[in-house]
Amino acid sequence: MQFPDQLSVHLKIDIAHQKALKKLGVETVGDLLYYLPARYEDISDVQSVGGLEKGQEAVVYGQLSGLKTRKAWKSRKPIAEGYVEDGSAKMKIMWFNQPYIAKMYSDGMYVKLAGKVAGSEGKLYLSNPEVEPLDSLPIDRHDSIFAGTEQQDDTLYPVYRETAGMTSRWLYHTVLKLFEKGALETLIDPIPSEILKKYNLPELKVALVWVHSPKKAKDAEAARKRFAFEEVFYIQIQKAQERAAVSAAQTYTVKTDPKHLAAFTSRFPFALTAAQDSAIQTILTDFSGNRAMSRLLEGDVGSGKTAVAATTAYAVVTSRPPEGLGKKIEYGNLQTAYMAPTEILAKQHFESFIEYFQHLPISVGLITGSGCMKFPSKADPAKPTKISKVQLLKWVKNGEVPILIGTHALIYKSVEFKHLAYVIIDEQHRFGTNQRKQLAKKDARMPHLLSMTATPIPRTLALTIYGDLDITLLDQMPAGRKPVKTTIVGPGQSKEMYDHVESELADGRQAYVICPRIEEPDPTKENALNMKSVIAEAKRLKSDVFPTWNIAALHGKMTPAEKDKIMKQFSEHQIDVLVATSVVEVGVNVPNATNIIIEGAERFGLAQLHQLRGRVVRGTYQPYCFAVTESKSDKTRDRLKALATAKNGFELAEHDLQFRGSGELYGGKQSGLSDLGMEAIRNLKLVEAARTEAKHLVDTHSDLSRAFPLIVEKVARLGEVLHME
Repeated sequence: MQFPDQLSVHLKIDIAHQKALKKLGVETVGDLLYYLPARYEDISDVQSVGGLEKGQEAVVYGQLSGLKTRKAWKSRKPIAEGYVEDGSAKMKIMWFNQPYIAKMYSDGMYVKLAGKVAGSEGKLYLSNPEVEPLDSLPIDRHDSIFAGTEQQDDTLYPVYRETAGMTSRWLYHTVLKLFEKGALETLIDPIPSEILKKYNLPELKVALVWVHSPKKAKDAEAARKRFAFEEVFYIQIQKAQERAAVSAAQTYTVKTDPKHLAAFTSRFPFALTAAQDSAIQTILTDFSGNRAMSRLLEGDVGSGKTAVAATTAYAVVTSRPPEGLGKKIEYGNLQTAYMAPTEILAKQHFESFIEYFQHLPISVGLITGSGCMKFPSKADPAKPTKISKVQLLKWVKNGEVPILIGTHALIYKSVEFKHLAYVIIDEQHRFGTNQRKQLAKKDARMPHLLSMTATPIPRTLALTIYGDLDITLLDQMPAGRKPVKTTIVGPGQSKEMYDHVESELADGRQAYVICPRIEEPDPTKENALNMKSVIAEAKRLKSDVFPTWNIAALHGKMTPAEKDKIMKQFSEHQIDVLVATSVVEVGVNVPNATNIIIEGAERFGLAQLHQLRGRVVRGTYQPYCFAVTESKSDKTRDRLKALATAKNGFELAEHDLQFRGSGELYGGKQSGLSDLGMEAIRNLKLVEAARTEAKHLVDTHSDLSRAFPLIVEKVARLGEVLHME
């Protein structure tokens, strides 16, 4: 590892700073050098207090003191006044008719002031300056920064993310001390020089100096671009290695007669869209090749992903393994495992697959934490039956149950397949090569993988996070589905919304109300967010808004059995209004629910809001979505307006990437990307370049650890974050 030394080996650091550094994840020299600034403060327009002249528009950094209020001697108008000191001199500040300013700020506070110099010679003051409070000054007040400013270019000062006991300025000076002690001298750049030259990126030593102490804005930009490229490049290396491992493994070849498949899809109560047809053909082409498929199927809620999954599963479970061709064996067809994120969804998919396969002699099993089922039942071939886990696993192991649907229970050691050829994952993006092998157990062959998501993912993010998967889009909706009418509801506009929902309930429809909190916050605790809670909102709606309708609450703290009971009651229309957290975001299917009210809409990403409103596009009635916000911010309103105007989820995801950044869109912790890596995701050319170079490196070097040990080490460290295996 580069820079393995603890910081304390090179620098004297007191215990308080050591603790603060540990909180930031900084322990070694390398950790600190790679702790990059969050932004830069440009002090090119900053003047020293000692050099100001009357009439000048001035920008100064300094520390406040002597704040007080008084009244002007003649006019008796109120004045707030004080002093600012920057190390070169001390100057008076005065705000006229704004006495409250003296109470807004406090002595000792660091600030950036911008205002006009007034007064007379010897009695100059800064008049009515704008104030920007700072956690610390971007420069040390005692540095001789203003000496010879004409000859210096260094007007950019890095601002780092701080923590208790740790200032940005301390981090800056500590990095400079490491530079002085020669921390860069023995440095080896992990990125091959030909790649750096090709994309005009600075080598590591230069980039570290430029990123921490840039002379010019373009130097800082070039350095940040290099580190952004580096981070995405390591991820792409990992993804290319995973692709190579899958390609090298044996798999099952599945070839299906098109007439055979057409007979299966002709029974559907709807016609397949062109997008579904195309997706099915793409998957069948993958099946017929000699390497295991790794594909991500993206499609808006209601676009028909389950039909694609069922059709391709049919192709698999009606095919024989190579060793079973032409032989009379009782149970020998290939098998499919279908994994869902929750028990509710697993049961829903089990019911869907029964509808698709009920006319065929094909058994479908269900395994969850709370029990097992099998279709068809021996007692009643038209219905499923509960069976013991031992019995179900026995039938799966001998191949008698070719389709097994479940939650993560599918990965348990006790679950063994005879010929697992196809794994379908619903909203479980972190399912990697090791887990596929784990599912296949003793089988030397790698199963084909289809990962499905209704989360709209921007192209750049998909290329990075899912770099090991091919991507197919379902960008059409089935005929007869009406687009959702979306309304943004601001402060004081809820009456009309409630009247509309009331009329819909009276017409026999149902409604969701989504809240961003489960219980009311403790009012005695600081920073209790003003977010409507599920439990309190359900009570309020029952007493004040919809007193004649049945209302229930659903949230993540309930047991699976409790959730199932509520969802069953809602789907059977025993409940009219379901108040829930975003637990209903993924997959819940109630065609009669045509209205959704999303409280605190500004707290959700656009992609998540789009998924939530997808709950009401399941049927043929006109669906309505109300995004409620108490925010008066123009930025919030503009972002939510995109929800009403965007044509589909993919367009919204791109929009969200620009508005909020991919960290909020996807979840920085989830993706393992730093803030800088997340910024890189906005740059399609950079992501494609990193992907191209990583693929080339993996393809042309059979032993990457020997050729590029530093890259392999970096990738190994990334892997701990990027995988959940």
